[in-house]
Amino acid sequence: MDTKSFQDLIKEVHDRGICQECGGCVSFCSSADYNIIGFKDQYSPPEYINKEKCLECGICYYICPQTHILDDSLNNTYRFSDFPSMLIGYYEDIYSCQAIDKEFLEYGTDGGVVNSIINYLIEKKKVDGAIVSRTDAPFSREATFADNKPDLIRSSGAKLDISPQLDEIQKFSTYTHSIPELNRFKFKKLAVVATPCQVYTIRCMQDLGVTPSENIEITLGLFCYENFFFEKSQIEKFEKDFNIKFTDIKKINIKEDVIFKLRDDGIGEKIIHIPFNHLKNYMRVACNACNDFTNIYADISFGGLGSSDKYTTVITRTEKGKNLFSQVIDAGIIKCADLNSSKKKNMIELISQFSQSKIKRKEEFMKNLK
Repeated sequence: MDTKSFQDLIKEVHDRGICQECGGCVSFCSSADYNIIGFKDQYSPPEYINKEKCLECGICYYICPQTHILDDSLNNTYRFSDFPSMLIGYYEDIYSCQAIDKEFLEYGTDGGVVNSIINYLIEKKKVDGAIVSRTDAPFSREATFADNKPDLIRSSGAKLDISPQLDEIQKFSTYTHSIPELNRFKFKKLAVVATPCQVYTIRCMQDLGVTPSENIEITLGLFCYENFFFEKSQIEKFEKDFNIKFTDIKKINIKEDVIFKLRDDGIGEKIIHIPFNHLKNYMRVACNACNDFTNIYADISFGGLGSSDKYTTVITRTEKGKNLFSQVIDAGIIKCADLNSSKKKNMIELISQFSQSKIKRKEEFMKNLK
């Protein structure tokens, strides 16, 4: 195969509208201090900054989650064959868990498990901190560094006060550029909370041994059916379609559908469920080109699907992930629900259904893609 360059990525990925904007290509070049490519617009694919300095080494092409050059190598490492036979990837076990810490449980998206694990890693000095996602407004997140419990509580996004943000933010996205954030902390040992496309890119970087992958101690992967993106001009339509005021949204959660918890209006908390297909107009287009729902290359995967309210579904995958999970359990940081074989089977079947749906969606999308 001829050596590929960023120009090939533009042609094969960006121009086709399937760039996930994970930032892997930007991070690699930035880590080498070449400043060749970057995000001129955080809501658009990376662009050339100094094209004349490009070494045309091809690494950006190799680590892109849409080229799949390193699939065979990664699948061998993470014991994955194909989605038809392994809908949720290789895994050691599946659990339904809840944080023991009352603050993590209260402010967490589901059972507060991810932040509990990160806090444990920080306290035990196994990592210097973590790249996490902070929610500033409904459908608006940004990557941030957390190295203590207050930071983790703030990143949970359970409490939203968005009036100022509505005036300032012109575009909203639930997708965060976690990988470029790694460069700011390249001398630290990090945990990373990431989507499937981001974890895929991280694994490619680790496979090739390129910076900043050496800083990543563990990957905590989130279930991801789709991310949302819309401009401020669409807020009025959204509020009218679903009878929801942005300023009333207290919390957003995702299980079988998208769950909106609205502010107390004096008669108790109001909860609204909206199916994914009703939010199609607000979905990031590139998400159609992804078929990984459960984050098959992560050390541990997390999501709300399959677990009851205030519990997190946890899938341990790698030896490192399994050992960390055992340590957290032994330390009394989280507790697990008692799942018999029937309950586990039902969880796996439900998660597999969503995985199959995402796989089919990609197949149909790619067939119609120019």
